[in-house]
Amino acid sequence: MTLDTFALYGMPILLLVFLFVFGTMVGSLLNVCIYRIPMEKSLFWPGSRCGNCLQAIRWYDNIPLVSFLVLRGKCRTCGIRFSFRYFLIELMTGLAFAGLFYLVVGQNIHGLPALVGQRGWMAFALFPPWQAWVVFSHHVLLVCLLIVASFCDLDHREIPLGITVPGTILGLIIATLWAWPWPWTPAAGAARIPAGVAWWIVDPALGPEQGLYPWPFWGPLPPWFAPGGNWQTGLATGLAGAAMGTLMLRAVRYLFGLGLGIEALGLGDADLMMLAGAFVGWQPVVAAFFVAVFIGLIFGLGQLFLHGDNMMPFGPSLALGTLITLLCWRWIGPQFQSLFFNGPLLAILGIVACVLMLGLSYLLRILRLMRTPEPE
Repeated sequence: MTLDTFALYGMPILLLVFLFVFGTMVGSLLNVCIYRIPMEKSLFWPGSRCGNCLQAIRWYDNIPLVSFLVLRGKCRTCGIRFSFRYFLIELMTGLAFAGLFYLVVGQNIHGLPALVGQRGWMAFALFPPWQAWVVFSHHVLLVCLLIVASFCDLDHREIPLGITVPGTILGLIIATLWAWPWPWTPAAGAARIPAGVAWWIVDPALGPEQGLYPWPFWGPLPPWFAPGGNWQTGLATGLAGAAMGTLMLRAVRYLFGLGLGIEALGLGDADLMMLAGAFVGWQPVVAAFFVAVFIGLIFGLGQLFLHGDNMMPFGPSLALGTLITLLCWRWIGPQFQSLFFNGPLLAILGIVACVLMLGLSYLLRILRLMRTPEPE
């Protein structure tokens, strides 16, 4: 194998393997967070130990994936079986690290200017630019928070504030440091949009460039925020996303609770979308909610078919919807550009959606009462 061939194929594979291994190590830490954060326990003390015999787990029995396979998922001391989910979360996180790097850097799905002309394996041939590492780190941090929140919701039917509040603060810090249109320059971010034209009537093919944050909080930006790329724009984008995420879910919770007469969503779901909005902005978080509804419908039908019950937490669907929307925004965003930058139309659609949700919830309440047998 020549040096050029190794640089073109060998280095990318080694880099992906390294990221996968590192991801499994992070996944081991996520397992600790999922178990301890809901109980408000320290993440660092005491060390990992068996929940049955309380014996400390030695370092060579705590190697991600490998130790589980070697010990066949059992404690070396007492022989009790550990949950297969520990192995699954480590594997899932490792695949997420490698997969996100391949998509963000290798395939440049966000169209980052630092990687233009380096699509495919060529993006790995040399050390990727630091801008690509920032975008990749942003994505994996969000994924890690979503994984912890999702499994906490599956276990306890709630998402602790110990996840959502620190996650929201981290998202706001990132939004402030790398404001839209970074890594594009402010001039390049909106270069294709004619000056003085409202963004909602601009041809989607001439829309704003997608940066680390897909879009700014509004377009065109008000004078105090223009031309973008400053901390004011970044902070406003993060705050708008966090506010939209939590208020939208709280409104849905209130309307469906009012119509159904029972609690439809938990406050943890609203807090989770607050976190997601701080990481992606308000437009993607709105789209992510509707993607999550479709995913939740599929999961609910599967749950109903397998177990005869459609009650399940909504957090995992929200997390998956957020990730899909973020990765596919280059294709999703232009379809709704004329909506998301049109204030009057947004207000009208918001009112119509509230009326429809309230009517639908009342209809579901009537159907539920009709199916409930009367007591003898």
